[in-house]
Amino acid sequence: MVLDTLSQSASYQQLGPRFAAGLKWLGEFSPAMADGRYDINGDDVFALVQSYDTVPLAEKKFESHRVYADIQYIAEGSEVIYYAPTADLVPTMVYDEARDCILYTDPAAATPLLMGPGRFAVFYAKDGHKPGCIHDAASRVKKVVVKVRL
Repeated sequence: MVLDTLSQSASYQQLGPRFAAGLKWLGEFSPAMADGRYDINGDDVFALVQSYDTVPLAEKKFESHRVYADIQYIAEGSEVIYYAPTADLVPTMVYDEARDCILYTDPAAATPLLMGPGRFAVFYAKDGHKPGCIHDAASRVKKVVVKVRL
């Protein structure tokens, strides 16, 4: 798992050309862009632009992915993303190959990541994460999730 600001994204070029392409795209992203999918490099790297209201922790589930890593970037608003290694999580479902997703019960302990404008987090296959949670009060969030094929 990586947590940083987009202004420091040049430090992560060594993660490979797919991550570099995703971070470059985020550097050119405008919050005025409409929600939806944007291809960066076909199905190898693409962005999902989303707008939503954060919700209480209990209304969200931990998740992880096997085919894609997530670069989760906040353009506007704030949220908490909870993090826990998948080794500490108990699945609540069989892995859904079509959605590249598996959901989990809450662990005994998780690390809260406060996400605000300009911050990004990278979640790999072994990184359970629970995004979209309220920080102090509900917030309208404009977010980009860049999916990077592993």
